[in-house]
Amino acid sequence: MIQRENPARVDELVGSVEATDPVGVDAAVARARSAQRAWAASSLAERCAAVRAGADRVAAEIDDLAVLMARETGKVLPDCRGELGFAVTVLRWSADRAEALLVDEVVDDEAGRLVIRRRPYGVVAAVTPWNAPVILAALKLGPALVSGNAVVVKPSPLAPFAIARVVDLLGSALGAVGPDLVQVVQGDAATATALVGHAGVDRVAFTGGERAGRALAALAGRSLTPSLMELGGNDPALLLDDADLGPDAMDRLVMATFATSGQVCMAVKRLLVPRRRHDEVVDAYRAAAARVLRLGDPLHAGVTIGPVVSADSAARVRGLVDAAAARGAEAFVLGEVDDATDLGRGYYLRPTLVVGAAPEHPLVVEEQFGPSLPVLAYDSVDEAVAQANAGDLGLAASVWSADEDRAFAVAARIDAGFTFVNTHNRTGMSLRAPFGGVKRSGWGREYGDEGVLEHTQPCVVHAPGAFRAGGSGLAAAAYPG
Repeated sequence: MIQRENPARVDELVGSVEATDPVGVDAAVARARSAQRAWAASSLAERCAAVRAGADRVAAEIDDLAVLMARETGKVLPDCRGELGFAVTVLRWSADRAEALLVDEVVDDEAGRLVIRRRPYGVVAAVTPWNAPVILAALKLGPALVSGNAVVVKPSPLAPFAIARVVDLLGSALGAVGPDLVQVVQGDAATATALVGHAGVDRVAFTGGERAGRALAALAGRSLTPSLMELGGNDPALLLDDADLGPDAMDRLVMATFATSGQVCMAVKRLLVPRRRHDEVVDAYRAAAARVLRLGDPLHAGVTIGPVVSADSAARVRGLVDAAAARGAEAFVLGEVDDATDLGRGYYLRPTLVVGAAPEHPLVVEEQFGPSLPVLAYDSVDEAVAQANAGDLGLAASVWSADEDRAFAVAARIDAGFTFVNTHNRTGMSLRAPFGGVKRSGWGREYGDEGVLEHTQPCVVHAPGAFRAGGSGLAAAAYPG
């Protein structure tokens, strides 16, 4: 049995749900395989229309779903509404792009007749984290479903409820096979292992931490199951010497750091600043935080940052900050506290800006995944780029400059799958831009056309011109080139 407390009020139980055992996982995959065959046999237009209808049903319940998500995750209510609205947009966008991308490509000329068609994999196992439970599932559900796949979602036990309801709503719009075509299995690592290792799963799509990603990628590798992995990052924001430190830019930078209490894979996690502007940046950042950060209960009006997700997360981040301070760093507490919130009832951490931490300190080199940000000074752009590229992660980054061309030139030197310019995190995302990591931050892409095509296999039918009527078989016998 999974029981989930409200991280803002830990004495309040949000709900409970039965964990799915291996027998239940096996049954879910079997149902999905049966439903997928009928679903794949339907037309692309029928699949896209059904997914749009499912998006409409989710849209009709956004307000109730947002409250449920806020209570189980600790994310502030406007953030939850925004995530759900964007998930609806992703589902609709997936259907729109599929109608352009998934048609057969036909070439018929003197070189022969060539047909390239996009076929589904079959059953997709989607293993998703707690911090954005609906959007990170929608990025897998939309493309996979319009492509003709079935999807079995295994959400985090820290956020099992909102996504389960979304999957029910989506499945109810997909026709007679819908409830079997999209399903949820609940549980922890044991459930994920049973799902990813199941012989009936044809593709794995995972978003989460590196440790779990390593285990699931190894499991998928045993059966050569193709996978998509997004494993997080230690994302730098690099301010060049001409960066705008005005209120709009700095407010944007602060929220890019502390949205969802910093528990976002692509959040700013290191701030790199020119040494000569170091104090100016720190002062501007603290002033912006005072304007935009208000810590408190996620359901209270005006609150912009809630608790972290668990006691373990709070202890880890607090330990990193305390250890840096013990070695001479200075931690500035940021923002305000909501007067109506009792911080002692939840997993609350005051956000901090940490100045003077050593480059090798764990607060700098690890993905802290919480409301604390180290500031690092640099003396040259070459040094800044080297600092940004330090480590084995490469998910996102940002470059801030008044000269856009200069920012793009520096961004081209950064080892990241996605580099923002003059913004960072959600404000810089675009449906048309593929997102994913390099180095140990994973492989595969979501968003963009690449995100739709990830869940398809190109299959070819080819009649070489040499063997068609009037052609010469001898001419085709030689290898090209």
